[in-house]
Amino acid sequence: MSHKFFDLTFTPSVKREQEHYGTRQNYARFEYGEPDFFGLTADEKEFISQRDSFYLATVGENGQPYVQFRGGPAGFLKVLDPETLAYADFGGNLQYISVGNLSVNDRAALILMDYPNRRRLKILARVETKDAEDAPEMIERLQMPNYKAKLERAAILHVEAFDWNCPRHITPRFTAEEVRGLNQPLYDQIERLKAEIRTLKKREV
Repeated sequence: MSHKFFDLTFTPSVKREQEHYGTRQNYARFEYGEPDFFGLTADEKEFISQRDSFYLATVGENGQPYVQFRGGPAGFLKVLDPETLAYADFGGNLQYISVGNLSVNDRAALILMDYPNRRRLKILARVETKDAEDAPEMIERLQMPNYKAKLERAAILHVEAFDWNCPRHITPRFTAEEVRGLNQPLYDQIERLKAEIRTLKKREV
């Protein structure tokens, strides 16, 4: 069974480089039979729901690639069904490079990172964008309560393939919230010690 992600990304030039560097034989076995993509599985859905950011790559009509960081509350990239993702596109620097690129070439690539656990998910999709006033029902589904950011449009991603990367060369990084969670036992111990000190001081009085 062929790997759909490789079907889309292993162009003749890529295969020539694989031949040159001696990896072609390793990947050739993924190129026979029906594509293996039947939609996102439970593993991908759970991983996506926990992310608070991703990197989005698009290409303009002049062939210039562009990579943009998209962030928000964890879960702002939503799984609508096994082949469809969507996110609220919040106002940013007002350059609209990704939006402009997608208006002429709807192909996009996403990389979603889990730095603490050194995991990385790559997604290939076709993206359509809809201004907020033109898609009120979709915007309602994508709203993030208590997140103060202007919701300009909905981005709907029709997933074509995905691939999990190996963890090599991923340096673990932690958010402030993750650090607090890891250190919570220490914080609890400090509070217990403080309480003991207060009790001992009262006994001395």
